[in-house]
Amino acid sequence: MTEQELLDPTRSPRREGVLRAAEKVAALLPPTPLLPLELDGRTIWCKAEVLQPVGAFKIRGAWHRLSDLDEAQRACGVVGVSSGNHAQGVAWSARRLGIAATIIMPSNAPRAKLEATRALGAQVVLYDRAREDRDAIAAQMTAQTGATLVHAYGDPWIIEGQGTLAIEAAAQLRARIGREPDRFVTCCGGGGLTAGVALACPDAEIHIAEPEGWDDVLRSLAAGEILPVADMTYPTDCDALQTPRTFPINFAVLRERVSGGAAVTRADVAAAMRLAFEKLHLVVEPGGAAALAAVLAGKVDATDATIVTLSGGNVDRETFLRLLAD
Repeated sequence: MTEQELLDPTRSPRREGVLRAAEKVAALLPPTPLLPLELDGRTIWCKAEVLQPVGAFKIRGAWHRLSDLDEAQRACGVVGVSSGNHAQGVAWSARRLGIAATIIMPSNAPRAKLEATRALGAQVVLYDRAREDRDAIAAQMTAQTGATLVHAYGDPWIIEGQGTLAIEAAAQLRARIGREPDRFVTCCGGGGLTAGVALACPDAEIHIAEPEGWDDVLRSLAAGEILPVADMTYPTDCDALQTPRTFPINFAVLRERVSGGAAVTRADVAAAMRLAFEKLHLVVEPGGAAALAAVLAGKVDATDATIVTLSGGNVDRETFLRLLAD
């Protein structure tokens, strides 16, 4: 890839871009652990992205995107759209690089995510998730200010950055068992992580987990076209996976690579959160536990070289205790 291609916002994400992002992330952050977990006599491998500085994998894509901005773009700032994990990744990266960041967040985002984003120095603009279009708000804001949009998943840099999780996890698995991962199970909202993982490990099967009522990617794959969430008011604890629809840039990868997946229930997610807490001693948020929930509930099969993403751990105390008690 030429430098001009690398900096073109209309480009498609590529594995070369994931590898370049992996070098950047490795120079900035230590690897998160790849933890073994025995389920029904089989060991799966859990990538603990809950231990990132912002508590989620989103720091990977945010750093790849913001660190590639030129001086003029940095001077104009960035605008992000997020329920909270991408928000913190953008805010963390922006503060480190001296860039002003504005994040458009739903008014019902978890308090912990709102407070953490503001604490990192970002300006937060709230919107009504059920009645307002965050992408329209972001487009208007960037047009008025000249800021760069850093989308939560519909961006080539973001997709490539999230794919660094798989590069890192594959190397860890080789070191542990001498094998390449043959299956990834990813938590899926807009598809940025899933598309990045698919590009990073082209020989592995990709399976996704979405919350029930918000399984638009699974429905889109079945239909062969992008379908929006049917009911934006459908209740779920998985706020991190409440995206209205995937984008063509993600869907182009997903439709070629996703082998299967499942929608998980509230009970599935609660069971996965309890297991992660009891066996791995990790606090995992509902959306971050969706992939483990799909495997634990028997909705997605695992092999001895399956990597499951524990993609985020930013959860309000009340929500965590409520779900653990269920």
